[in-house]
Amino acid sequence: MLDFITWTADPAIFSIGSREIRWYGLAFAIGFLIGYKIVEKMWKREKLNPAWIDSLLIYTMLGTVIGARLGHCLFYAPDYYLANPLEILKVWEGGLASHGGTLGIIIAIYFYSKRVSHRSMLWTFDKLVVPTGLVAAMIRLGNLMNHEIYGHPTDLPWGFRFIENLHAWKRGAAPVFTAPSHPTQLYEAASYLVTFVICMWLYFKKDAWKKEGLIFGVFMICVFGSRFFIEFLKNDQEEFEADMMLNMGQWLSIPFVLAGIYFVWRAMRLGKGMKKI
Repeated sequence: MLDFITWTADPAIFSIGSREIRWYGLAFAIGFLIGYKIVEKMWKREKLNPAWIDSLLIYTMLGTVIGARLGHCLFYAPDYYLANPLEILKVWEGGLASHGGTLGIIIAIYFYSKRVSHRSMLWTFDKLVVPTGLVAAMIRLGNLMNHEIYGHPTDLPWGFRFIENLHAWKRGAAPVFTAPSHPTQLYEAASYLVTFVICMWLYFKKDAWKKEGLIFGVFMICVFGSRFFIEFLKNDQEEFEADMMLNMGQWLSIPFVLAGIYFVWRAMRLGKGMKKI
């Protein structure tokens, strides 16, 4: 039996000139494409205006990318990016924060609800979060391909040795491997896939969308609850987190979990028409 897994995957699928086409971007795109098809099915199920779907995709993509980039810059390295604001635009160099992406989507859906659907934000979120777990899982698989966001050293047989000097290795240097570490990208991907299955079941089998906010609340509890506990196994992303009782990812997860609990309570108290679970 292997004592660990040596991970030597190339983050790039291929290159066009000096620009790499990476697995991360492909995983992100596949997740959005499948998510779009799932939302299309919801629209047909509820006989909604099909013109709203394309607008929802645009608002969601903009909110995700802009929010995730600003979240990374302002939550994890504000001093550097405020001193070098043009660096914020270099999304292709990496640096996206899921909490920032969530906030970005919330803001985007506010405008979508006001300008397009004229329905409540919770009405939209109950649909949008169903495929989001799958998208999040695909993104974490992209992180795995990028040799990033992994965990503390471990002696468990599924520990991964990642390439630490990735950029130098890409230029031809010998790889320098980390100690066998928790593949927290896979832990998170698995938890997000479970969340995706739960939300699909709630929407398509239990008509939970009739209790406004219920699916959204369950999603928030599952995604950010699992994120909170997995963070105990992950390396800090920035040096300042070393002296914190909880790291930044955990502190940012707590309000989302509390919000999820509130929305589930509210939906179960006020909603009607859902099949018995």
